[in-house]
Amino acid sequence: MVSPLAPMSTSAPPRLLLPGLLPPEPGRETYWVRPGGVTAVKLAPGDEIAVIDRQGRQRAELSAVCPDGTADGSALGVAADAPASMLRALAASPAGPSDPVLAALLHDGIDPQQLRAVRLFGEWSAAGERHGFTANRATTVAVAAPGGRMRLDEAAANPPSDLLLELRRATPQQATETPPLPEPLAEPVLDMRIDRATAASYAVKAGQYIQVLDVEGRQCSDFLAFHGHRLDEGVERGLDATMTRYFMGSAYPQPGLYGKFYDQDMQPLVEVVRDTVGRHDTFGPACNPKYYADLGYPGHVNCTDNFNAQLAPYGIAGRRGWPGLNLFYNTAFDASSQLVFDEPWSRPGDYVLMRAATDLVCASSACPDDIDPANAWVPTDVHVRVYDAERKFSMAIAHRVTPESPADLTQQTAFHPRTSALTRQFTEYRGYWLPSSYDNHGAVEEYWACRERAAVMDLSPLRKFEVLGPDAEALLQACLTRNIRKLSHGQVSYSAMCNETGGMIDDCTVFRLGDTNFRFVGGDPYDGVWLRDQAQRLGLDRVWVKHSTDQLHNIAVQGPASRDLLTDIIWTPPTQPAFTDLTWFRFAIGRIGDHNGIPLVVSRTGYSGELGYELWCHPDDGPALWDAVWEAGRPHGMLPIGLDAIDMLRIESGLVFAGYDFSDQTDPYEAGIGFTVPLKTKEDDFIGRDALLRRKASPQRTLVGLELAGNEPAAHGDCVHVGRSQVGVVTSATRSPVLRSNIALCRIAVEYSEIGTAVDVGKLDGHRKRIPAQVVRFPFYDPDKIRPRS
Repeated sequence: MVSPLAPMSTSAPPRLLLPGLLPPEPGRETYWVRPGGVTAVKLAPGDEIAVIDRQGRQRAELSAVCPDGTADGSALGVAADAPASMLRALAASPAGPSDPVLAALLHDGIDPQQLRAVRLFGEWSAAGERHGFTANRATTVAVAAPGGRMRLDEAAANPPSDLLLELRRATPQQATETPPLPEPLAEPVLDMRIDRATAASYAVKAGQYIQVLDVEGRQCSDFLAFHGHRLDEGVERGLDATMTRYFMGSAYPQPGLYGKFYDQDMQPLVEVVRDTVGRHDTFGPACNPKYYADLGYPGHVNCTDNFNAQLAPYGIAGRRGWPGLNLFYNTAFDASSQLVFDEPWSRPGDYVLMRAATDLVCASSACPDDIDPANAWVPTDVHVRVYDAERKFSMAIAHRVTPESPADLTQQTAFHPRTSALTRQFTEYRGYWLPSSYDNHGAVEEYWACRERAAVMDLSPLRKFEVLGPDAEALLQACLTRNIRKLSHGQVSYSAMCNETGGMIDDCTVFRLGDTNFRFVGGDPYDGVWLRDQAQRLGLDRVWVKHSTDQLHNIAVQGPASRDLLTDIIWTPPTQPAFTDLTWFRFAIGRIGDHNGIPLVVSRTGYSGELGYELWCHPDDGPALWDAVWEAGRPHGMLPIGLDAIDMLRIESGLVFAGYDFSDQTDPYEAGIGFTVPLKTKEDDFIGRDALLRRKASPQRTLVGLELAGNEPAAHGDCVHVGRSQVGVVTSATRSPVLRSNIALCRIAVEYSEIGTAVDVGKLDGHRKRIPAQVVRFPFYDPDKIRPRS
């Protein structure tokens, strides 16, 4: 017991953690080097730089460059004795380097052929290994992460991975200094700073792009836009939040099919092209005199008065409050339907990019609100850039695996050149654009093609990780519920991956390519972070978890005719099983056509409940693989299939989906995949085992199938009742074409899980409208899995 007279601790209280937003210590900066890329930074005397191999087994090339463009290894106290191969290759490429510091060096006339590099790390460098250097004079350091194409016919494939640069400045940046802005996306036609607590107006031509940047992070910027031609006619037509929310079906537009902002006449004014934040507002007005006066701050500077002054020269009448698109404003509705707000999600350099649908008069603010969390209590600047209409920018949303990770923009899959020729119906799915359905077909026709003939689907967003090394088996045995030690070469296993409480982090398939080589395929990019963290915690220092999604894209060919249509185009060598001999959950390494064809991995797996295969190839070979499959599928009536039809297929077949049927708050038993937890036959301990033993012994909920009466469907999140009490929740639901009824997956109290139990699916508030339903055998379609085994 502590004495009452003991002195109080003098240690500093814990600070609020803001990963990725504020540096954990003054003077520390971090930069990322993408696989196959180069990042350059300028160092002053005394600055320290560390190069970190985060995933392991990634070579690095470090070059120091003098102001005159010559090699300067001595500036870091090292001898650069190897050619700077990556710098030379990037300098010679038509596109040139993307790094602005390196681009400036090349522009100044340095000769890449004369540059030398220090080679860091090696074929077996450990994950997290680092090399540190201190600058003894001013220099520019370029760090490259050499990387090429991962070979699919090698069991010990080692995909290139990123590097982390960690800088500690001898003279830390002062808190009053403004972070540097990101480089322009192209040459801007307007480049304008909007000082804190002010606003600015500007004209934009049809087709031009408007980029609104948060300079220091956590700063709101209200955006107004008016139809230029209507203003010339004396008619004021501006952004209308109500029309926009109605047409887009969401709280605010996002890049994709539902990304436009409309005026009162239902005419589109702007389209959101990119968004690196993902949280904005269209419900609240711009801050105004009444807001501040009501809170005891009369006369406070406000966005509405700033806008009125800026828009008056255009003949736009002033208002007491302006509705608009409140960029970076973090609002939401709570469980009581009250509008609440908090600090913005935006970080320094985050932005929204919009395209003008017509000539516009625009206004942007740097909101002056300093009395609440709207701007994290400290208003800062906003920056606006406008780009020419001739420029083209990819449509994208930014994703971060962890708060500290760099933002990754939405990508196209390797098969997008072919799928985009067949449909315009794309949706953003886990960092990739995927078809939701195909033009001239639609979900129902695509569904029947898979059930009766064959269908091809793009599943490239699945996250792949190569798990390599002597400790690879031990790591997977400890992290997954399945018994990985029993997995044979050429075999695939479906498993759950749980945390210490038994909650599911993800479900996955694991391919065994060799004694010490595995391929982990899951749905969440965080899976690799978790696996690496567990390897470190368990002291398994001879295993590498390498992210290989960028090296391995995949399509699935599913349906009764899938084997017949693929037989003539897939070749396997004598050392691999013949394609026609592959059994359920087995794979082979082969090629398209013959031994000279496209290399690929073919697995007898799928997500449809039908006989089917997945074909895995390098992204460079994606279009050619699609073409080969497409031609082979023509005689069989094969169709492409999108996410809408895939959802119908997987629900009928009882295949679960992350975020709907399971989360880290549900265990495998509650998710309907208790068969992945062999507690009796897997003797080795694994993460979550003790918790799962307790949960299995005292189950509270389980996943069941429901068949609904009538023709009204259920939806994800609908409550399920017996009498007044809620006993379950619908996790997934669809109209089943083959069963001709509405069906649902439901997580329900075990007391009501018996087949034949009558329940009600609650609509509206759960009580005013009920749909009768009963618990039925699950899976609904082919419950004995005869078709995929056939």
